[in-house]
Amino acid sequence: MEKGAERGWSQFLAQVEAVVGKNNVLIDQERIVDYSHDESTQTEWPRLPDVVVTPTSTQAVAALLRLASDAGIPVTARGGGTGLSGGCIPLRGGIVLSLEKMNRVLEVDKVNQMAWVEAGVTLADFISAAQEAGLAFPPHPGDESAQMGGLIATNAGGSRAVKYGGIRNYVRGLEVVLASGEILHLGGKIVKSSSGYNLMHLFIGSEGTLGIITRAIIQLLPAPRFSRSLVVPYDDLRKAIDTVPALIQEKILPLAIEFVEKDVISITEEFLKKTWPSRVGETDLLVILEAATEEELDRLSLSVAELCLAYGAIDVLVADTESKQQQILEIRSKIYEAIKPVTVEILDIALPRSEIAGHVRRVKEVERETSLWLPTFGHAGDGNVHTHITRVSRQEGKLIPLAEAEWRKKAQEVKESLYEDGLRRGGVISGEHGIGVIKKAELLRFTEKAQLELMKQVKKIFDPKGILNPGKIVD
Repeated sequence: MEKGAERGWSQFLAQVEAVVGKNNVLIDQERIVDYSHDESTQTEWPRLPDVVVTPTSTQAVAALLRLASDAGIPVTARGGGTGLSGGCIPLRGGIVLSLEKMNRVLEVDKVNQMAWVEAGVTLADFISAAQEAGLAFPPHPGDESAQMGGLIATNAGGSRAVKYGGIRNYVRGLEVVLASGEILHLGGKIVKSSSGYNLMHLFIGSEGTLGIITRAIIQLLPAPRFSRSLVVPYDDLRKAIDTVPALIQEKILPLAIEFVEKDVISITEEFLKKTWPSRVGETDLLVILEAATEEELDRLSLSVAELCLAYGAIDVLVADTESKQQQILEIRSKIYEAIKPVTVEILDIALPRSEIAGHVRRVKEVERETSLWLPTFGHAGDGNVHTHITRVSRQEGKLIPLAEAEWRKKAQEVKESLYEDGLRRGGVISGEHGIGVIKKAELLRFTEKAQLELMKQVKKIFDPKGILNPGKIVD
């Protein structure tokens, strides 16, 4: 954004303060710097936002967008800032519109098993509100400080997608403010609709480029009564991966099936000063089961154990207490934080389940070819593989830093090799993290021309002046 004359900018800020309230406008650089980044490993950006606005109502959002549209000022929506693709980075300055103060769970409807929430409600608060009503939000997209609007805007997934799918499956209605300030109400407390084009689904996964999500109606389900985690070590990664489709073919559908390599677990154990239950093998599967009765859970656990052992598992370790399960889940959830200091970029390739083993073998080949350490783990149940490109090599259990010129060159080679392999296998470049700015080049490179052109036309229709999250996806 070009501020132009200082007087003109001051007048614009006065108009913003008039519609959202002076206490909801931040211009102090020390405060707005926190709104200039997300949790991705990219740390250098073109500029800070010029102003951060934290409206408290949909009407205030609409008034703000009318002002921004008239002035041609960019508006970048922000949720909890937990994204991994740079989706909320204000590439062209302007306004960062944070939904943090629109954080109410407006209703939990037990009869229809749906909740009506504002976009700034955190995942933790939403899960808690559902539990108080005896209900559950089936997907768990990860960091519980993430906000519901941001999760919807990226179509977040998470480990439970193998059984329940991504967040798109649970969005029943949306309130969205367009760039013009017009407010749309889409969907409702309904489970099906055959009433023309489904515009609601265009906004799910649009990363704030088509409109600002302010409220949502979310489907809930009855809360499961019993759960259990199994840690299954293997001496070979391929054996672990090959077990996954076998489980599903046997009509066993766990809540989650994760795979993670032991060297990554060891680093995370040291980071947290906590212990993972398995001390043997090269790779572990983490299988989480849920059931309505303890007897059913026992039956499922036995079936999973027998099948895993038949596919070459070394052992099957059962975490049958809440504290044991929480420790396992904490270690798994903190892997990224543990290896982030040496991580350059995280890949988020999603593949058919049948192709996971082949793709992970290719990761290992590329690791040998480039000498870069490429820790890889992910959601084996839904085919989502997270390969972390690092700036180090791993030699005899030690991480050896590489010169910047070397790791930058090799990181690009890794990206090209693994994206080409993933797409050749029928995959996509992002399963749950979104495109943002980090994966934009790959989207433009690997998406067919006709599809890209349609995306650009959709963007033009909803945001003719191009003020919403500019520089992202196809802009």
